[in-house]
Amino acid sequence: MAQNEEILQEQEHCEEPVQEVREPEQEAAEETAEVKEENPCAELEKQLAQTKDTLLRTAAEYDNFRKRSQKERDAAFGNGVSFAVEKLLGVIDTLELAANAQTADEAYKKGVLMTLDKAKAALKALNVEEIEAEGLPFDPQCHAAVMQQPAPEGVESGTILAVMQRGYRRDGKVIRHAAVTVAE
Repeated sequence: MAQNEEILQEQEHCEEPVQEVREPEQEAAEETAEVKEENPCAELEKQLAQTKDTLLRTAAEYDNFRKRSQKERDAAFGNGVSFAVEKLLGVIDTLELAANAQTADEAYKKGVLMTLDKAKAALKALNVEEIEAEGLPFDPQCHAAVMQQPAPEGVESGTILAVMQRGYRRDGKVIRHAAVTVAE
C-alpha cells in the first residue's frame, strides 16, 4: 500500500494542471468588459458619436426628400398648366382669325379684340409667352417648318419668312411649336 501511495504522489507531481479552454468570442467579451470597466466614458462617447452621425444622416435624407417632393409638386403644377393652355390655344387661334377678318360690324370686331386681349393677358399671368419667329433663323427646338420657299434677295437660307401658326412656351418649355415657312 505504501507503494501505491508513492505512485499516486508521483503522479500528482507529474501531472500538469489542465488549462481551461476558452473561445475567442469569450475572450473578446472579457476584454470588452475590462475596457468598459477601465473607461466607461469612452464607450459612451462612441455611442454618442454614432447616434449623432445617424441623426445627421436622417436629417439630410429628410431635407433631400422635402426638396425632391417640392420639385415634383412644382413640375406637376407646371405640366397641368401647360396641358390646359395647349387645349385653349385653338380658341385663341380662332379669336385671332376673327379679329383679322373683314367685318362691317365694328362692335363685333371690338368685342372679339377685347376677348383676345383678355385671353392674352391670362396667358401672360400664367407665364406663357409667344415664341418669336418671323425674320429669325430656324430653330428646330421651337419652330416647325411646314413649308419652304425660295429665299428672296438679301435673305439668308434658313431664315423664317412667315408664321402660319404661333408657338408658345412656358418657363422655357415649349407648349406648341411655331409653324413657319422657311427660306431655302
